[in-house]
Amino acid sequence: MNADVLQRKIAKLESLYDQLQSEMNYLDTLLKEVGFEEGLKTLKEAALELKEKKKNEDTPKSSF
Repeated sequence: MNADVLQRKIAKLESLYDQLQSEMNYLDTLLKEVGFEEGLKTLKEAALELKEKKKNEDTPKSSF
């Protein structure tokens, strides 16, 4: 690969990164506006908590 091809790939990746970062910032702000105090962080914590709760509900209980 020559330098021009690598530069174009880098530029494309930088552009994609900028788009993703903007989308993450928007989502974080939106989540804060609807009640997730710390945005993505609290959404992630809530999702992990729900996942754990579901896992525990799906686990068969012993009959001892």
